[in-house]
Amino acid sequence: MPKQRKVGNLLALAVLSVLVRRPMHPYEIATTLRSWGKDQDMDIKWGSFYTVIRNMDRHGLIAPVESIREGRRPERTVYRITDSGRAELVDWARELVSIPTPEHPRFRAGLSVLATLHPDEATALLRQRLELLEEGIRAGRDALAEHQRQIPRLFLVESEYDLTIREAEAAWVRALLAELTAGTYPGIDEWRAFHETGELPADLSDAAERSRSTQ
Repeated sequence: MPKQRKVGNLLALAVLSVLVRRPMHPYEIATTLRSWGKDQDMDIKWGSFYTVIRNMDRHGLIAPVESIREGRRPERTVYRITDSGRAELVDWARELVSIPTPEHPRFRAGLSVLATLHPDEATALLRQRLELLEEGIRAGRDALAEHQRQIPRLFLVESEYDLTIREAEAAWVRALLAELTAGTYPGIDEWRAFHETGELPADLSDAAERSRSTQ
């Protein structure tokens, strides 16, 4: 089970991963996170950035080193990672890598209500999704190949994972589309009849109830 952490926002993990290199002030931390593309690796809400920094300071994960002023800009506090922060960074990384936790992608939410769409519309929309997925996969492959010329693979492993997941999704959507297009998808006639008559066949209704009770 995931641990209850003093600062559970994943933004704190991202901040620790930056400060482990050297002390920085918050603006520099945010700039570095953006340049590293960390907002693509995790759901970062920038509006809570300074709140997270304050909470990390309060719980001893980071500590102020000095305050600096550049020109007319407001004074900025430089923070360093503490021993507790280093331990938290390592422990959190271990947890995220080793323990699977339920995640709820938006696509799954859409699939859970797919029956509300006419099968012809669902097919058209899935084709649209597949085109976008394939376009993204091509761009992802090109970007990964370019980065591999300059960056060690160790620092690209999350990009490899993301590309593999998108390729798997595209393969699954492609297979689903083949069944829908061929008319071999189980229950497609009843699904179509429901949208054309407004009445859900009894056997399909019973099956829907059974599937909800087993989830």
